[in-house]
Amino acid sequence: MRYLVLLVLAAPAFADDAMNAAEFDAYTKGKTLSFGVAGDDAYGVEQYQDNQRVIWSFLDGECSNGVWYESKGSICFRYDFDPDPKCWKFYDEPNGLRAVFMNRPNTSVLYEAHDSDEPLICPGPNLGV
Repeated sequence: MRYLVLLVLAAPAFADDAMNAAEFDAYTKGKTLSFGVAGDDAYGVEQYQDNQRVIWSFLDGECSNGVWYESKGSICFRYDFDPDPKCWKFYDEPNGLRAVFMNRPNTSVLYEAHDSDEPLICPGPNLGV
């Protein structure tokens, strides 16, 4: 019985470990993930490619290329539209990823809303005009 209590008390500590680069890459590579705020539909989607390359869209039809890398225990992203890195701590939870924004702690937490193996479609603005 004592062992069971120790396992239950220790479980939250494991759930709070942020993913490192290798874990994040293994989870995301080849996927297209949608992210949103808890309880809301997705507001953005990101496709994860080889060599830590990404494509991001705010679901407005425009896409931005970027890269991700590990820095100081966070996963940071740089996009064509914004050279300033945006750093997050990612946690692998039973319902998908939880992402905590590290540039301004305690301001943004996103949750994985959907995942897909399909590529992101980026028609862009003014298509056919």
